[in-house]
Amino acid sequence: MPTRQYQRLNLLFRLALVSVLTLGAARVILDNLKNNLSWSGDWIFEITRHSKYTVRVPIEVSEEETIEDGCNVFEGNWVWDNSSYPLYREEKCPFLVKQTTCLKNGRPDSFYQNWRWQPNSCNLPRFDGVKLLEMLRDKRLMFVGDSVQRSMFESMVCLVQSAIPNDVKRSLRRIPPRKIFKVEEFNATIEYYWAPFIIESISDHATNHTVLKRLVRLDSVAKHSREWEGADILIFESYIWWMYKPTINATYGSIDNILEYNVTTAYRLALETWANWIDSSINPTTQKIFFATMSPTHLWSWEWKPGTDGNCFNETRPIEGSYWGTGSSLDIMGIVEDVLGQLRTKVSVLNITQLSEFRKDGHTSVYGERKGKLLTKEQRSDPKNYADCIHWCLPGVPDAWNEILYALLLQDYRGQR
Repeated sequence: MPTRQYQRLNLLFRLALVSVLTLGAARVILDNLKNNLSWSGDWIFEITRHSKYTVRVPIEVSEEETIEDGCNVFEGNWVWDNSSYPLYREEKCPFLVKQTTCLKNGRPDSFYQNWRWQPNSCNLPRFDGVKLLEMLRDKRLMFVGDSVQRSMFESMVCLVQSAIPNDVKRSLRRIPPRKIFKVEEFNATIEYYWAPFIIESISDHATNHTVLKRLVRLDSVAKHSREWEGADILIFESYIWWMYKPTINATYGSIDNILEYNVTTAYRLALETWANWIDSSINPTTQKIFFATMSPTHLWSWEWKPGTDGNCFNETRPIEGSYWGTGSSLDIMGIVEDVLGQLRTKVSVLNITQLSEFRKDGHTSVYGERKGKLLTKEQRSDPKNYADCIHWCLPGVPDAWNEILYALLLQDYRGQR
């Protein structure tokens, strides 16, 4: 073969080899891009939507989102608002348990979803789930209490998940006695911990907690507190489980010495045990503590409508005017005020009782569960014996509790800047 022809073929071979290697490198680059980018339009790449939430963004708090000085957000009235409420849809939140999904369970009206809590002297900021997640970035918010407190947890989860795009990764894990909702891009968790008496009891199992004789250990929260210690924001609640009977079996000191205590006496001792843990274990510079007051019941309609013999069944409107039901113990309220007033550590009170007293219409009634099962047709036809006038439908009243909690957290965040 002539030298010139050989040189030409050699050059062509080298050019072909370079082309193959270049195309291979380009393919690798494009494959990597595909893993991190998504198509938008015909030839334009854009970063996937959820990635923007992995970067911390300073929260802007406008004047409209600021609670005016001197405004008591717990004093006000319920305003009909069917244009902007509910804040989420029952059928769009997969994290609700059957106990709260009243529409799915057959409730014929949805009016209970369209009431907005309006304080007398100011406005609550519109709930912003993304802003809350930014405040919770790398943090844990935990609700501690009974099934009423669980509804506040579920309400918060639904409020948050409805505010973020579908491609933002979220998960709900059940690690009894905890439930953990996590939003990956924010590394933020919203949690629930089952502790119906706050202190230790024989009803602390997350699912098997129905016992014939309730027994509490008034001097210990050690088993529970191990789970609480790492939380950045804690919201405690404990009431309805104490009110089963006027007395309760309890131990104090020796676990073998079981005595019968008056409920109010036992409640004070239990709350003092919890308060001692708060003062000895909470770091007030990094942790925030809230205590939610009792959630009211509406078991007897004669209290708001004299001469009747029903309960919350078929109620579709809030109570108007001043009202305080016999289901809410003033003695317990006084104990909460006394014990929290003696704490060295700041504990903010979520005084949800009075605003919830008005909402006789918001309970699950015959559209919930009893002993883990939906009511039968026969049971629903007997609301006097089977209506649940303790738990709340969702969306509903617990959303207002979380709106207030959000407003207080936002106010605190603004004050720290």
